[in-house]
Amino acid sequence: MSLKRRIITTGDGSKTIQIEDWDEQYHSKHGAIQEAYHVFIEHGLRLFKNDHIKLLEIGFGTGLNALITFLEAHKQQLKIDYVGVEAFPVSMDEVNQLDYSAQLHANEHQQLFKKMHQSPWEENISISEAFSLLKQQKDFMEISEDDLFNLIYFDAFGARVQPELWTEELFEKMFRALKKDGILVTYAAKGSVRRALQAVGFAVERLPGPPGKREMLRATKK
Repeated sequence: MSLKRRIITTGDGSKTIQIEDWDEQYHSKHGAIQEAYHVFIEHGLRLFKNDHIKLLEIGFGTGLNALITFLEAHKQQLKIDYVGVEAFPVSMDEVNQLDYSAQLHANEHQQLFKKMHQSPWEENISISEAFSLLKQQKDFMEISEDDLFNLIYFDAFGARVQPELWTEELFEKMFRALKKDGILVTYAAKGSVRRALQAVGFAVERLPGPPGKREMLRATKK
């Protein structure tokens, strides 16, 4: 992705990558870590009490969601098989500048976080005894799994800059990829996104959004 990028500090003091040409960030400028915990952990992962979860992330990006999921899974004694799909990986220089291990007070896991980024693509890697990571470098439209995942973090760039990622066509793939009672969570709350999710069969809830956003969406495959 040959767009101009820079590291910025967000409202909670944590950092993210801004794509200046799009005026778009990888995470909320109101608080990268706050948003990630609110959307993906609080309204996603914490709903699961079973001890083995298969999780798909749409937009592996900075790895922040993978790191906080690892930390939360350790607290909850969950086993996670994590699949992160990303078409345009971030650089290790950017990862080092973001410094999420320090900002999450998890310096003891700094090498683990680097391992997440430095591990080979298309290869299932054991990050810890209870956390495996499979990174796939491909377009989201290439996802073809059926009835596999319990939870999807849908963290693609916003519909304003990439409307093709928020369509019925892609959400149909997400619906098929989930097991029955599986959940998709996203920071998005646009009416067009909610209607597209409903059109492919999801039951959709509006939930309070993270700082700077009034609402977010959670979709369940009934």
